[in-house]
Amino acid sequence: MKTILTSCFLLAILISACTYTQKVKDGGFAFERKQYAVAVDMLQKEYKKSKSRVEKGKKAFLLGESYRMLNKPASAADWYKIAYDNGYDVDALREYAFSLKAMEQYVDAMKAFKELGIEIGSPYEYRREIAACKIALGWAGEKSKAYSVVPTDFNSHGADYAPTLYKDRQLVFSSDRSASTGDDTYNWTGGDFSDLFVADMQTSSVEVFDNQINTPYNEGAAVFNKDFTEMYFTRCFGDKKEDNFCKLMMSKYTGDNWTVPAVLNFVQKGINYGHPAITADGGMLYFSCNSDEGWGGYDIWVSQRAADGWGEPKLMGRSINTIGNEKFPSFDGDTLYFSSDFHSGMGGLDIFKTWQMANGAWVPVKNLKPPLNSGSDDFGLIVDAGGRKAGEVLQVGYFTSNRPDGTGNDDIYKFEKRIPPPEPEKPAVPLAEYKLILEGYVVEKIFADPDNPDSKVLGRKPLPGSMVKVTFDGKPKEFTIGEDGFFTFEMAEDTDYNFLGSKDGYLTSETSFSSRGIGKDPDNPVQTFEVEVELDRIFINKEIVLEDIYYDFDKSNIRDDARPTLNKLARNLELNPSIRIELSSHTDCRGNDEYNEELSQKRAQSAVDYLVSQGIPAGRLQAKGFGESLPKADCLCNRCGEDEHQLNRRTAFTILEQQ
Repeated sequence: MKTILTSCFLLAILISACTYTQKVKDGGFAFERKQYAVAVDMLQKEYKKSKSRVEKGKKAFLLGESYRMLNKPASAADWYKIAYDNGYDVDALREYAFSLKAMEQYVDAMKAFKELGIEIGSPYEYRREIAACKIALGWAGEKSKAYSVVPTDFNSHGADYAPTLYKDRQLVFSSDRSASTGDDTYNWTGGDFSDLFVADMQTSSVEVFDNQINTPYNEGAAVFNKDFTEMYFTRCFGDKKEDNFCKLMMSKYTGDNWTVPAVLNFVQKGINYGHPAITADGGMLYFSCNSDEGWGGYDIWVSQRAADGWGEPKLMGRSINTIGNEKFPSFDGDTLYFSSDFHSGMGGLDIFKTWQMANGAWVPVKNLKPPLNSGSDDFGLIVDAGGRKAGEVLQVGYFTSNRPDGTGNDDIYKFEKRIPPPEPEKPAVPLAEYKLILEGYVVEKIFADPDNPDSKVLGRKPLPGSMVKVTFDGKPKEFTIGEDGFFTFEMAEDTDYNFLGSKDGYLTSETSFSSRGIGKDPDNPVQTFEVEVELDRIFINKEIVLEDIYYDFDKSNIRDDARPTLNKLARNLELNPSIRIELSSHTDCRGNDEYNEELSQKRAQSAVDYLVSQGIPAGRLQAKGFGESLPKADCLCNRCGEDEHQLNRRTAFTILEQQ
């Protein structure tokens, strides 16, 4: 059976797989198992039978979430609105606002975002989205005279995405159409699993790419070197005893066949990789991954070819990567195209471009605007130099979008860029002084229960009265934060900045920003960037669950995928030497009391031992195993669902005192 695909039909969010073929009895369980196509039918029947507003709100929200994952924003918006009207919390209003944005209903989206900010008590949280909607509204009113966009003739009713150029005027692309390998239904989408296909650009005929490459796993997002002797692509798989992650693969063409693909040497466990792109000279490989060492979400990284494979990847700078998701890099000469859901755009993923200057810096990214971008997800753009026509056509290429006028979920579109008619001559503008401005905010979380740090986070708000110390080139600069939580200064070029935020009653926190690699833009001489310093309030004797701390069955050793979370905790303890904490471990109710208490104590001690190995004094740490005695889920053991068992299996820390 195939495991989860790296399709952009799934917003290209690469996640680990579950057992998707498990039989389900209700819509909630289908949703938990990511069987969204199954869930919508069940949930609609369950919604009609619901007798209370609370139950209707829950079912409606799950329906909205299911339709969102199926890339049907109109249906999602309807159900989110129903959920909110039935008393579901602010999550429904937030997702309703984003669905309106995806449908390019920007005026209504702005109203919803404004209402959302008022409801959580912080207009700050959604100010960027409101500003982005205003910009997108202006772009949507412009009619491009340069670009024409049409869907290709080889799109199917499934998801067709991520085209890449291949020899003999062909395109290789990813698709979950019925001809893909394997007999199982992918219950996320209700369709088949993903394989690579090849389309003839002249006849639009489509064939399966190669059975050496396509397997019962999901394959997608391929790229080839200049002479088509090397192929890089994504395959999602894992051993039976571990989660499935998406890995970058490489195959060589020898004789008349592709070799058995191998995982690239730099791929690490517990990270999802995808969307490879190789430069024309074959010397640099760009890709996207969700490493904890990135700026946030998925980032674009680059690796240089070495004699024995590929070198250690390097993270691209902040002019390209953001705290959001950057994916699907591709090259046309020295121009880099990629997609982002954080840089200001029309909604969802938008396509951007930049290029590298002689000094190695990247020009500030430019949104390609409509018709290449829309409120839907737009990604995976490639330029076809061989398809250019003589005369007025400057550029021909392809990209993917799930905009509503397509044939299926994701569709591949062809674009042509022509010479636009001449514009009226504009008066000369005097050269402006180049500046890099950094705008910073100090914020704190807004909890659903203000006295419980483990309750739901509704958003963030400015934290007045805090202090920020900025260090760069050994020079400190300090700011006292006012009511708006704001500070700003002009940055120097090619400089690393470290920020240390503090306030009485809060944990000291740090973040960083780098102006390295940010190029000058004559069209935008004053560039403004943003950084946030988030401080956590100190709660004494309040449990805070540590995310992503998992143990193998009947084991207490710290797994590799738990180390990043514990490393962050260790750094937090370094920045706050006056606090002492308890590391606690809890089990679910399965197993006898004595066994669970012993196992949880060993697990808690393992976490303490790991922090000690990172330099934290043992006297500041205390290990406590609670077994099954303090469950978070309120359910009878034999009636607990797997999600409730997982909620009870947790590792947490508690601040015992602050000296």
